[in-house]
Amino acid sequence: MYGKKAVLICALLGIAMADLRPAEFSGAEALAFTAHAVAFGPRPSGSEAIHKLQTYILGELKGLGCQVIEDNFTASTPLGRTPMKNIIGHFPGKSGKAVVITGHYDTKAMPGTYFVGANDGGSSTGFLLEMAKVLARESRKSDIYLVWFDGEEAVAQWSDYDSLYGSRHLAERWAADGTLSHIQALINVDMIGDKELDILQDMSSAAPLREQVWRTGERLGFGGYFLKNSSSVEDDHIPFLKHGVNALDLIDLDYGPDNSYWHTSKDTMDKLSARSFEIVGRVLTEVLKELDVDGRSDRRR
Repeated sequence: MYGKKAVLICALLGIAMADLRPAEFSGAEALAFTAHAVAFGPRPSGSEAIHKLQTYILGELKGLGCQVIEDNFTASTPLGRTPMKNIIGHFPGKSGKAVVITGHYDTKAMPGTYFVGANDGGSSTGFLLEMAKVLARESRKSDIYLVWFDGEEAVAQWSDYDSLYGSRHLAERWAADGTLSHIQALINVDMIGDKELDILQDMSSAAPLREQVWRTGERLGFGGYFLKNSSSVEDDHIPFLKHGVNALDLIDLDYGPDNSYWHTSKDTMDKLSARSFEIVGRVLTEVLKELDVDGRSDRRR
């Protein structure tokens, strides 16, 4: 009798202790979220498919203890005015400072090509959904915002005015309402699910934050995935950099032989790996902890 009670008590204590353990970022779960998003098919801004994906993302965020914000706006594009929606999950803190992780969930409209954007649009969607699950179980000092951007892709031809619709809109909105002044770091993730993960150094990004992420990757044993090769990339971090935000882009632009999978029908789920999601997830969860303790992007500089 007492033996059975002891077993039951131990089992209940085990469940309670499991609930208290910090959540770990699961690459497998991020990959599964990505697969669910990709199953909706091509998801250009304003399409029926992206509306279904929006409903899915919002449904997943319910019950995670975050404030869910639907940032609706209408973008003027070369093909006319298009309704768009940024989705924001706000996990509140008390320090008055904020860290932001962003990525886009739209796919490029490619008439005649069945482009589902597993890596380009899908991976950032799945990554952020798994990050939301992690944050829901962790306490923090600073606010954390997760942002799913709409309208990253150009509608016709990439330019300053035909691209980055969601991030340009939100940067202006946050500049107007004062949110930008509280942001100590913003990290954008894009195309981070590639099986052959190699993230280049974006030299347009803020150097202290870039160096912190690269150091953290090296310390965790993932240095080989964070390249010394450098380039300058136009992505959803740029509108925030222009407003003086400490911002970084994490992107793998070597997708397939000679980048041959990018913006083609070959950008499919079989090209992605749970391991790649896990690497980026573990590095960024560690960076979030460092930022929460240090209060700035690089205490050791």
